[in-house]
Amino acid sequence: MPEQGPGKGKPPAESWRVLGRDGRFNITADKSVPGPWMDLYHRLLSISWPRFFGIVSAVYFLINILFAEAYYACGPEALEGIRRGSVGTHFLDCFFFSVQTIATIGYGRISPLGIWPNILVTIEALTGLMLLGLLTGLLFSRFSRPTARVLFSRNALITLEGGTPRFFFRLANQRLNQIVEAHISAALVKTETNAEGEKYRRIYDLALERSVTPLFIMTWTVVHPIDKTSPLHGMTAASLAETETEILISVTGMDNVFSQTIHARISYTVDDILWEHRFEDMLTRRDGKIHVALQKIHDVAPVRGAVSESVQPLK
Repeated sequence: MPEQGPGKGKPPAESWRVLGRDGRFNITADKSVPGPWMDLYHRLLSISWPRFFGIVSAVYFLINILFAEAYYACGPEALEGIRRGSVGTHFLDCFFFSVQTIATIGYGRISPLGIWPNILVTIEALTGLMLLGLLTGLLFSRFSRPTARVLFSRNALITLEGGTPRFFFRLANQRLNQIVEAHISAALVKTETNAEGEKYRRIYDLALERSVTPLFIMTWTVVHPIDKTSPLHGMTAASLAETETEILISVTGMDNVFSQTIHARISYTVDDILWEHRFEDMLTRRDGKIHVALQKIHDVAPVRGAVSESVQPLK
C-alpha cells in the first residue's frame, strides 16, 4: 500500500498549496505591489461579514469621535443643553450629540449655538447622508451578490477501476437549486527543475471523463482517468509530495434564480488524497423522490481485494 504522507524532509502540503481548503488563495505580495485596500470597494464586497461589520462600526465610531472632539473644542457655550459637569461628561454629551446629528435623529435636548457649531452640524449632516448612501449600496451589493454553496468532498481518491487507475472527487449543490450548464475544470500544479537547475511551478490540465453537466442539482462525482497521457501517470504519494503537487478544481455555472454566473473552487494536495478507497452512496429514494444525504459527501470506504496491489506505482 502506498505511503500517505509527504516525503521525508519536505514541508507540509499546506505551505505550498495555492488554494486553501476554504477556496481562498494562499498568496501574498510584497510591499511594492498595491495592497488590497487600494481597491476599497472591491475589498469591502469580498471580505467576510464579521470583518465588514467590524470595519463599518470602527469607521462610525471614529467619525463620531472626531466630530465630538470638534464640538468640544468649540467650548462649553457652543452647545445648548449639555451638562456642565466634568470634562468626561461634557465630551460624552458632545459625542452623543454627534451621533444624533449624523443619523438625523435630533432629540432636541442639545442644540448648536453660534456660527462654528452650526457649520460643524452642516458638515456632519452632509457626511452622514453620504455615508448612509455608501453603506446602503454596499449592503445591497453584498446581499444581492449570487454565491455558490457547492460542497466538495474532503478527500480525493485514487483507485483502480476497470483496469485503469482513476482520480476521483465529488461535489454537491447544498442549495438544491438549479445550476444550469455547470462546467468543471481540473489542473495539476507541480514544481519542476529545468536544465539550468531553476525551479518553477508548472500547470498541466487534467482531462475529465465528464466536464459539463446540463443541470447540477444533486451530486457530481468527477473522474480523471490516469492513463499514459495523464500528468499523474507513474506518480506515487512520495513523488506527489516531492514535486509539491497540487490539484486545482474550479466549477462555474449559471444560477437560475439570479441568472448570473457563480463559481466555486478547491484544491487537493497529497495529504488530501486517499488511495484504494471509494465514495459511499449519497442518494436514496423516499416516497417516490430522490433524497440527497449531504452529510455523507465525505464518507469513503476502503476497496478490498487484489485491486489494491495495482495502485502503486500508477501505470
